[in-house]
Amino acid sequence: MSGEQPKVLLVVGGGIAAYKSCELVRLIRKGGGDVTCVVTNGGQQFVAPMALAALSENPVHTTLWDLKNEAEMGHIQLSREADLVVVCPATADLMAKMAAGIADDLATTLILATDKPVIAVPAMNVRMWEHEATQRNVTWLKQAGVTVLDPDEGPMACGEFGYGRLPDPDAIWYAIAQQLDIEVEVPAPVAALPAAPVDADEAEEDLAAEALEPEDEPEVEEKSGGIAGMLSSLISRTTAKRSADEIEAEYLEEPEEELPEELEDGAADEDAADDGAEDAAVIEDDVDPDAVPDLGGPLLASKGGASSAPPTDPEAINHLVKTGAGDAPPEPLAEDADEEQAVVPAAIESSDEDVLGGQAFAVKKGHRPLKGRHIVITAGPTWEAIDPVRYIANRSSGKQGFAIAAATAALGAKVTLVAGPVSLKTPDGVDRINVESAEDMSKAVKSSLPADVAVMVAAVADWRPKEYRGEKMKKRGSAPPALVLEENPDILTNVAVGDDRPQLVIGFAAETEKVIDHAKTKRKRKAADWIIANDVSGDVMGGDDNLVHIISESGVESLEEMPKLDVAMALAERIAEALKKESGNE
Repeated sequence: MSGEQPKVLLVVGGGIAAYKSCELVRLIRKGGGDVTCVVTNGGQQFVAPMALAALSENPVHTTLWDLKNEAEMGHIQLSREADLVVVCPATADLMAKMAAGIADDLATTLILATDKPVIAVPAMNVRMWEHEATQRNVTWLKQAGVTVLDPDEGPMACGEFGYGRLPDPDAIWYAIAQQLDIEVEVPAPVAALPAAPVDADEAEEDLAAEALEPEDEPEVEEKSGGIAGMLSSLISRTTAKRSADEIEAEYLEEPEEELPEELEDGAADEDAADDGAEDAAVIEDDVDPDAVPDLGGPLLASKGGASSAPPTDPEAINHLVKTGAGDAPPEPLAEDADEEQAVVPAAIESSDEDVLGGQAFAVKKGHRPLKGRHIVITAGPTWEAIDPVRYIANRSSGKQGFAIAAATAALGAKVTLVAGPVSLKTPDGVDRINVESAEDMSKAVKSSLPADVAVMVAAVADWRPKEYRGEKMKKRGSAPPALVLEENPDILTNVAVGDDRPQLVIGFAAETEKVIDHAKTKRKRKAADWIIANDVSGDVMGGDDNLVHIISESGVESLEEMPKLDVAMALAERIAEALKKESGNE
């Protein structure tokens, strides 16, 4: 390694992930390394060279045609002076040039000229990453001795989901440190909140629990000024904070509780036992077997006048009870107590609501324009579990999706309904798949394809907790738990750009403002054919009426406010017309 301070040559490619290079420069500097940056023309569109120069405290190189540097073959010196060359982000174009040995700019020239180790950190669209050409280039680079890190999986800037995301800068720095033989901590998979300072002799806490439920800070000797300091000096702790060792020592010092004398004398003589038996016989003789409890009085007994309830076990009549009139034996069971049935709570009635209200769509005999078509529909919310008790969800009754399923089935379609957790009756002629989370719904939709039409009505939760807690999180003080969230798969986009794309892809947009404008943007972003937009600022959620706008490539069609059943049939008829036009059977 050259000198005491390791030198890293960072090549910044032209991708949206280039902004993370600034954080990577900071981590390398913090770890004791020296960074020199080379930015491609594409990279300069995403991150300014001035920012990298300020963070690295070194000049940033952007062109091969620098007369001052190239008079001394600057690109050769750059490649020789570094201990490690890092290409981050390594775009598909940059990796293809590296694999082919192309040197048409400063970055590719110094990569080809270097005799030092090279790390490439890919970042690109999931389709580009999975392409055979890219995978071939990755294989060639590895065979040439280049270390190629695996990209992360997640949502893309383009709206798609899959492998191709740039790894976190912490993970990249860890790979660099391993190459340079620098000892660093392994990056944690889940970011935790900073824990409060604790004494060295305190018991170790679970790190995940500390991140979600921060502990109270320990007391310090110095009191802060102001009102907080005054209050802390006046109001003392109820219980002083102690370590686990102190608690255990105190427990061991506690004397054992003395047992009552009657129990200590376990080996009593036979005379005492005989006396006890005689006392029991006297009690049994005094019991009136025909006594019946008085149940005709008021519900609440007067002070000192309450009596014990009849015992349910005959073997329990072996003791005296305290009453307002002194000690007395418990009241006996009724003679026919053994014959009485145990009281069982009535079963809770549970019935699923029928979206159609017990009726059916009025369709003309023989009018089945969707016969032979397969339609996949999603409906209802998704629940993203935090722990066994709590979850994240969107508000949705599922009525509109179930109504569309019933309407398309009435027009002759084979309907697969992927339903979130709702209490609705399955419409006749509909195949239903019940799911709970967004990931479950995404898998169910994928397994239901291919189909002619996909109608994505479900209100899928945008995020889910990154970590599921197997036990209920407890409240601790006034500090709320910290939830680390990650994005759910975009089901609509994945269907619209997938290999099994249906002939007609329809999405729903629940908006509270600029309904049509936002729906138009969503249609383009999601690559959908139609977007059905509705204003949910009122009582649409859970209601029976709806007002929708159909946004397509040809324009906007606004339907009058009507019951959700009528909306469903109107959409089903338009779906049938669209399929008929595309098949050329007008």
